[in-house]
Amino acid sequence: MTWLFNIRETFSLEERYRWIPVRILYETQKAILVDVGKKAWIPKSWIHGVRLRNNLFEIYIGQSAIG
Repeated sequence: MTWLFNIRETFSLEERYRWIPVRILYETQKAILVDVGKKAWIPKSWIHGVRLRNNLFEIYIGQSAIG
């Protein structure tokens, strides 16, 4: 039965979100420059949450937003 759940997740059209540890380098009114192994500008509208955990910032963002 567990393979049915894996198939459903694979073909699901809804966006999956996850917490990603980042280093914040720069912030503007519309976006944040973060370092996650590479530098990337993330629009603030894509970020659904921010938390500080073990002295690391983590952002809650769509899984496809950062490759």
